[in-house]
Amino acid sequence: MKNYFKILRPGINSTFQDTGRFGLQHLGIAPSGCMDKSLFFLANKLVGNEISEGALEFAYQGPLLELVGESALVAVSGKVNFNIINNNGEIKQGIPYESFILSSGESLDILSTIDSVYGYLSIFGGFKLEKTKGSISTLVRAKIGSNNGEKLRLDEKIFFNKSSQNSKINKFKFDFENDTTIRVMKGLQYDYFSKKSQGDFFSKEYEVTKLTDRMGMRLEGKKLENMKSKNIKSEGITKGSIQVPGDGQPIILLSDHPTIGGYPKIANVITADYDKLVQKTPGSKLKFKLTDLSVAESAFKDYIKKLNFF
Repeated sequence: MKNYFKILRPGINSTFQDTGRFGLQHLGIAPSGCMDKSLFFLANKLVGNEISEGALEFAYQGPLLELVGESALVAVSGKVNFNIINNNGEIKQGIPYESFILSSGESLDILSTIDSVYGYLSIFGGFKLEKTKGSISTLVRAKIGSNNGEKLRLDEKIFFNKSSQNSKINKFKFDFENDTTIRVMKGLQYDYFSKKSQGDFFSKEYEVTKLTDRMGMRLEGKKLENMKSKNIKSEGITKGSIQVPGDGQPIILLSDHPTIGGYPKIANVITADYDKLVQKTPGSKLKFKLTDLSVAESAFKDYIKKLNFF
């Protein structure tokens, strides 16, 4: 018997992701991967999968999926409003961070994220997905990864592996970080910017604009004055780099970032604060705090401990 979800509504930006596709930036292929690693790991832990198993990532509005085949243990992580619709059309409010059994003919309606951007859907045993260069992650701009490198589409079928009848229901408590301070280290071209702009960057608020996606987060706030050069020779860049183009408004590069760039970089978000950053919705205000390598390393150790706790 084939087990699958029929897509009755694909959602705004629904893709399959895992921890990413590494070692290919020299070929122009970004790592991609899940935006919020904490929620991604937690979704898999809730259903008893390996924490790196591919899951369905959605943004803002998620998909409406009807299960066909065997019952399955599933879970949704994130600040998410979702419903479970049974065969009689009765609607039950779903509970994030708590796995549950979905039966054939029942539907899962992921209505929206709440004051956040990303959420995850996992299923025990995993989805049937083929790896490209060691990862199932979908990089839509390059048409690489699961689902032919595309977002979910209406009436497609998402196949999943046979589920265990002895699956264990799990639930976890997860506290979303509402703090708006993002810790950063100095970027390679930090000294390109005037002392005043350096001070403004760490003292003024910046607003997340609507021009934000998996590739980058455009900010709006105090214009940063470049004293040396608004362009540099293109060089390799990483997730979390904060570029400043000619208009003086920062852009934070995210998981689907380009592999090289020619804008000066004033700072780089530390790994421990990345999950918190990507969940900030347009209109949110951010403040940046300068930190050094020792603090970043200590924060990273705490972050890894949290991930391993799930």
